[in-house]
Amino acid sequence: MWDSIDFASLFREFITIAVVVDPVGTIPVFLAATVGMRAVTRRRIAIRAVLTAGGVLLFFLVLGQIVLETLGLALGTFQIAGGIVLFLFALTMIFGQSKAELELESMEESSRIDRARDKAVFPLAIPSIASPGAMLAVVILTDNHRTSLVEQTVTAGLLMGVLLLTLLLLLAAGPIQRWIGTAGASLVSRVMGIILSTVAVDAVLKGLAVMGLVSLDA
Repeated sequence: MWDSIDFASLFREFITIAVVVDPVGTIPVFLAATVGMRAVTRRRIAIRAVLTAGGVLLFFLVLGQIVLETLGLALGTFQIAGGIVLFLFALTMIFGQSKAELELESMEESSRIDRARDKAVFPLAIPSIASPGAMLAVVILTDNHRTSLVEQTVTAGLLMGVLLLTLLLLLAAGPIQRWIGTAGASLVSRVMGIILSTVAVDAVLKGLAVMGLVSLDA
């Protein structure tokens, strides 16, 4: 039974999902969103944020490709476009402000104009956990024409594992932030950007292969 399992592929998918979700980069955002709150309130916000993000990402995992095909869009073209977007997203992680810094600025701007938002939904669930990159990634990883229902279920399980890791990190956000600091979270985010850029290039190549424009056999 174990011989039929491609552990390298599973590990690669897990890393891909972990990179685009970026649990570590969410910690500073969570701390800023819940500053001054009681521990029980912070736990509730963490749980609600992860559940909301999980619902959004599962929606894209199950129905994302169906919506695309209903619009007459081939998954190959979406993989290419998604890979390009992921690559640009990776470049912002590497050379621009880190994910945490960008989302903290967005949150501060919202507070300045006194917009009433549920912090568990914004900025935590969206766009910090269920980022545009994560939405694109789960669609790309679950091509209905190339992956079986069992394989898609495994991918969903890997997604749940990453979200569980995210929840555990948020629940331990205080000690982790004191340990690595904002600079440490920014460094991790940039390293993940480098990994994501490689994943993005691979997605473009696979999209070209699906459309018969290149061969990946060599």
